[in-house]
Amino acid sequence: MSPYAEHTTVPADRSRAELERTLARYGADQFGYFWEEQAGRQSIVVGFRMHNRMIRFRLHMPSRDDPQFTRVSGGYRQRAAHVAEQRWEQATRQRWRALLLVVKAKLEAVDAGISTFEDEFLSATLLPDGSTVGEWAKPQLDAAYARGLMPGRMLLALPEPKGE
Repeated sequence: MSPYAEHTTVPADRSRAELERTLARYGADQFGYFWEEQAGRQSIVVGFRMHNRMIRFRLHMPSRDDPQFTRVSGGYRQRAAHVAEQRWEQATRQRWRALLLVVKAKLEAVDAGISTFEDEFLSATLLPDGSTVGEWAKPQLDAAYARGLMPGRMLLALPEPKGE
């Protein structure tokens, strides 16, 4: 099966702007994005606030050096630099369109009463330490499956904040 929007011509910045408009239409009151590079790999981080929750998606971008862009099928011959760049840009456009699709589908499911905001965005919800619920829970799930036991308590009750 080929990736969603594999042949899209919509520029990445237009998809980002559409994502921002969509989030605002559904009630987000904050939106931002930035890119970062770690270990030679670029990621786009998209965040927004809705329903009094901070949500973060990390969109891993393909490396410009990836052989899928730089090599001709079979991997023996080098592609022309401009062709490799075009193929990389296409993959970047595809990822932005896919993110837009996912977020729109989640928001529409919530709006239609099929699901709740918490159910749709729980794994991408930011915790006070900057990690997401998904990042925090995945190791616990792995351990539970490895042991074949339910975790004792995944979310601990927090003490009430002290008044000042």
